[in-house]
Amino acid sequence: MHARLAVALPMLTASLIGCAVGDDQERAIGQDAATQVEREMPLVSDPAITAYLTTLGTELAVKNDDRNRQWQFRVVDAEQINAFALPGGFVYVNRGLIERASSASELAGVMGHEIAHVLLRHSAERLEKAQKTNVGVSIVCGLTNICSSDAARVAINVGGAALFARFSRRDELAADSAAVGIVERAGYDPRGIATMFAALMRDREQHPDIVAAWFGSHPLEETRVARVEQVIAATSRDNAALRRDDPAFHEFQERVRALPPSPPLPTQPSAP
Repeated sequence: MHARLAVALPMLTASLIGCAVGDDQERAIGQDAATQVEREMPLVSDPAITAYLTTLGTELAVKNDDRNRQWQFRVVDAEQINAFALPGGFVYVNRGLIERASSASELAGVMGHEIAHVLLRHSAERLEKAQKTNVGVSIVCGLTNICSSDAARVAINVGGAALFARFSRRDELAADSAAVGIVERAGYDPRGIATMFAALMRDREQHPDIVAAWFGSHPLEETRVARVEQVIAATSRDNAALRRDDPAFHEFQERVRALPPSPPLPTQPSAP
């Protein structure tokens, strides 16, 4: 996706500078970012579609969340294949990814990966580390709304090229490993993670425009797929007892496919 959204977060205070980002602050950051995302990005409003994604996401999240976050799951009406999560438990999945998944376990695997970023507090850790640099101070100024400079505001590229939607390879690997346990505890076959990643790598050769947003925010190569397969082999229980697919997923998927064509995404303005 290609929109850049400027987010000023007045709910926080200047005391954030130089200290850890707490649970309440993390939720406030995510809530304000989610407000901007939902104002600027086209979302699917079909109640049945939202209900399925929320049920699946909640099933994955609550079995793994020891902080009782208030999770929110939404479908973005965009044909590009992508998904992202905001601090505090806001998870967005593009309809293009839903349409591309071949099974319930593949969708669960992607959602488990995004949920893992939240549970592992990757965005909060990036904020904390950023505070140690001058750039970090500018970021915090934007988050606390105490600086007047437009350049100090936090920008989210919802396609995955900025603070809350793009992570390091190390973070991606950690989220992959955590996702294996997340989907297993919810009763889904974690092999869906690896098969979805492999499918996206094939798509990169055939349909680069559709998967460009995914690869821009999720560094992915064959070694990463192999690493996921190693984690599954080393830690997973009997896969025969886990769900790989179910009819409800395909009913949900067909309902998504039956939606009118996705609207064009907002254009990305030039950086200040």
